[in-house]
Amino acid sequence: MITRRQFITGLLGGVALAGGVGSYAFGFEPRFRLVVTEWDVETPRWTYDRPLRIVIVTDIHAVRPWMPPERIREIVATANGLGGDLIAVLGDFVSGLGQRFRSGRVTAAEWGPPLAALQAPLGVHAILGNHDWWSDPETVKATLTEVGIPLYQNRAVKIGGDTPFWLAGTDSMVAHRLGRGEFLGEDDLPGTLAQITDDAPAVHMAHEPDIFVDVPDRFAVTLSGHTHGGQVSLPFLGRPIVPSAYGERFAYGHVREGGRDLVVSAGLGCSTLPVRFGVPPEITVVTLRKSASAEA
Repeated sequence: MITRRQFITGLLGGVALAGGVGSYAFGFEPRFRLVVTEWDVETPRWTYDRPLRIVIVTDIHAVRPWMPPERIREIVATANGLGGDLIAVLGDFVSGLGQRFRSGRVTAAEWGPPLAALQAPLGVHAILGNHDWWSDPETVKATLTEVGIPLYQNRAVKIGGDTPFWLAGTDSMVAHRLGRGEFLGEDDLPGTLAQITDDAPAVHMAHEPDIFVDVPDRFAVTLSGHTHGGQVSLPFLGRPIVPSAYGERFAYGHVREGGRDLVVSAGLGCSTLPVRFGVPPEITVVTLRKSASAEA
């Protein structure tokens, strides 16, 4: 039998622990943590001996106090130091938080200039996310143009110099909210594929990973964000919420299905609620390598 004193002490300890966890999840992890996660993807669809190193910056969701301009500058400096051949910026530049959760807006005039400092030998390349469409897509597009970052809206371009490959970007699958959980997309995967006119390797940028169910094996890898890794991952319980029609299937990380590869970044900012727990803000690095089967 526990005593009344022991019960009250334990209860107060539990309350304090819950309060501490809540404070960490709301106050510290979203604003002050930043990790770099690396994935090696070996595939016969990358045909060069030289690997391709891709740095992914996604789901910035600029907003005060969690993602102010100075935080974006720190992220940019870290991304530039990772030795990427190219930087892929996978959408959701603007806030996904309601008025009650933010202390101040971060305008395009504030979040754009820090991104202008991103640099890599094969350039910086961007797509739009659903929150960009839900807010002011024309301002987001104009801002990317102003800072010199090319935007891929159902577009494929051949880059790479001595190791040429196609870089393709499809638009958001949930660009327009129709109500009752229904959406209309701006994505055009067939139209994007039609722009790839030879057998050089191809890399695919897509904000939402759900498109992967329709992606053919023409691509060496599909790169996505959007899910934030669920934003919360609890011991023994996993991710309570994943914004995907496929639940945990495309929630996070390197997914290989039918010989096709997908990498989903946990991203950097917050959507709906300003909380992260067990899924810290992340810059993702993907290294594409030629697999042994490609040499056979």
